[in-house]
Amino acid sequence: MLQALIGPVAELAGGWLNAKTQAQAANAKLKLTEAEAKAKILLSKETSTADWEKIMAQGTQNSLKDEFVTVIVLIPVILCFIPGLEETVKNGFTRLSELPEWYTWLVFTVCSAAIGIRGGKHLFGKK
Repeated sequence: MLQALIGPVAELAGGWLNAKTQAQAANAKLKLTEAEAKAKILLSKETSTADWEKIMAQGTQNSLKDEFVTVIVLIPVILCFIPGLEETVKNGFTRLSELPEWYTWLVFTVCSAAIGIRGGKHLFGKK
């Protein structure tokens, strides 16, 4: 009688262990699939970024936009060394600080795009 009970109990335990093993294998496979998908997304993102930067670099080779923006940005620095214009520069920056934040970001974005800088938010510590 005991052997008649042991057979079905062993079969039941074996089935449970088999199901548990299959569930763990499926879970491991799911995690591997997710990791592979994330790796593909990251690779695609990095490739896209590199392609974009290459295109921008090629587009600015014959462009004077970056030189123009550089000169405009340096004008206040140069004016600070001309006697009598220091106050004008100081007043100009005081007025600029009164501009709305959205306009400041617009100017920053336009200047960044003109010289091919991408992702300006990283310069300000935002992610």
